[in-house]
Amino acid sequence: MKIRTIRESDHEKVMVVINDWWGGRKMADKLPRLFFEHFQDTSFAVDENDQLIAFLVGFVSQTHPNEAYIHFVGIHPDHRKRGIARNLYNMFFTKVRSLGCNTVRCVTSPINVGSIAFHARMGFSSSLSLNYDGPGEDRVLFVKTLND
Repeated sequence: MKIRTIRESDHEKVMVVINDWWGGRKMADKLPRLFFEHFQDTSFAVDENDQLIAFLVGFVSQTHPNEAYIHFVGIHPDHRKRGIARNLYNMFFTKVRSLGCNTVRCVTSPINVGSIAFHARMGFSSSLSLNYDGPGEDRVLFVKTLND
């Protein structure tokens, strides 16, 4: 297993698998190419046997330069429960801490109970925000303070 920074060419690889990795949910529109082009230093991919098996897309906030945001994480269903997501998050924490961040934020849907449980295990606190993404579009907001 090899973890590396993401490349723009990874966008095509992700677009081929993303909806399948989410059980058929339409997720591709949530991850445009621009993330693979503009946030390579803070985003990571995991390859195994020359196949992409996981990725994390994150960035440092321009508005709040001490905060970083994890936008999207995907793990191939056959490779879950191996600690890959934990490793990706820890690499992200290390990277953004070196860039001056002391806070990491992320968002998920209230129906994503697996994500909510994972973030709790990773030490994130959470709150429910009603209508966060528009009427009826509630979200769970996560925040984690990075220790030195």
